[in-house]
Amino acid sequence: MKTIHIRKFTLLSLFFIQLLPWLFFVTAHLIETKTFDLGMSHLQKEELKETIQLIETNTKNWTNPAWQKHLNRQLENANMDVSIQSELDKVIYQSTTDLDQPFMGTEQFSIIQEGRVIGRVDIYHSNSRVIQMIVAFVGLLLAFFIVAYVMRRNILTPLEKMSICARQIAEGNLDVQLPSSQIAEIAEVRDGFKVMVEGLKKSFQKQVELEGERRFVIASVAHDLRTPLFALRGYLDGLEQGIANSPEKQAKYLAICKEKSAQLDRLVEDLFTFTKTEYSEIEPNQNKVDLAHVLKNSIDSIKPKAQQKHISIIEDCFRDHYVIEGDTHLLERAMNNLLDNAIRHTPYKGKIFIKSYKDRDRVCFSIRDTGEGFSSEEIKNVFKPLYRGEVSRNFSTGGFGLGLTISQRIIRVHGGDLIAENCKDGGALLTGWVPLAS
Repeated sequence: MKTIHIRKFTLLSLFFIQLLPWLFFVTAHLIETKTFDLGMSHLQKEELKETIQLIETNTKNWTNPAWQKHLNRQLENANMDVSIQSELDKVIYQSTTDLDQPFMGTEQFSIIQEGRVIGRVDIYHSNSRVIQMIVAFVGLLLAFFIVAYVMRRNILTPLEKMSICARQIAEGNLDVQLPSSQIAEIAEVRDGFKVMVEGLKKSFQKQVELEGERRFVIASVAHDLRTPLFALRGYLDGLEQGIANSPEKQAKYLAICKEKSAQLDRLVEDLFTFTKTEYSEIEPNQNKVDLAHVLKNSIDSIKPKAQQKHISIIEDCFRDHYVIEGDTHLLERAMNNLLDNAIRHTPYKGKIFIKSYKDRDRVCFSIRDTGEGFSSEEIKNVFKPLYRGEVSRNFSTGGFGLGLTISQRIIRVHGGDLIAENCKDGGALLTGWVPLAS
């Protein structure tokens, strides 16, 4: 919709208020006089000319009653009045006693003969524009009415509706019908309200989603904590009650208790890190870090676990140095999670390919395994908190569902990103990038 600024609208309104009465006045004058000339009409000019000629050519008859009667008829037909005075300002003839009337035009001239002023003549002719003035006043009222209607429609009414919408929004009703206006400033305010409403809708929707996610996290954490705690309590009760009555059984029970406590420690650590990333409380140390060195350390830390499944780790391009700004501890945590995930989903005697390379002003890395890859459902939810592809939530076959979420958030904290996809040759492919140090 085409809009107009309020200053321009005000100027146009003032111009319209002045123009419309003038148009009405000219139109009424044209209808009455059949001419655009705002002075005397052609007929009035002719009658005035005849009256002047009659007076000038009959100076000797000014005092003649018969001539005065003839002049009086001429003046009545022409709707004029005349006052003839001598050179001594003595009234010789006057057609009426009341010459001081409104809307009367005056023509004054002197009669000179033989170089001597013998008289002065005042001719009063009708110059009434009452009808035109009335019509012009009507035009002025109409102009005010039109401008008031337009102002009411495009300024006052939208502002009133905007005020009502603001109160409705404050009460939580976001399904409001914002008014439209051809005034640019009001249209801009409407667009601002519209953006605000859309933002509030998204915010409320996100709040609902976060509330649902919070409940899911609480339920999942309760489940994941209860399982190792239940097992730990059972084996400790077995030790206390003497069920483990041999050194071998005692050693087995203690090993299981140690394993369950390690699982609890890891779960608590993952939850702590997830909570910090969720509320943007992580502030990475901005140090110069060699990403290739970080990857090398992470590979060395998970090699024993890879050797248990006879998994081959194939490294590519680690001879180059890619310096970034970041936190070594957090980056190693992210890489360890990615590699640990790859080892869990790589079959016995499988392979894991790790690659890093420079791409303009950033360093990229990829981790590919030879497992089954992601399903279509997993691709959509792989970075969601506590999402695990296997539904049994068995810690021996899967993690806690926070590793990839934490890794992606750590990478994003460092100004990069992490995505998951399937490789064309099979297997899962995790690709990420971090900006190089300036």
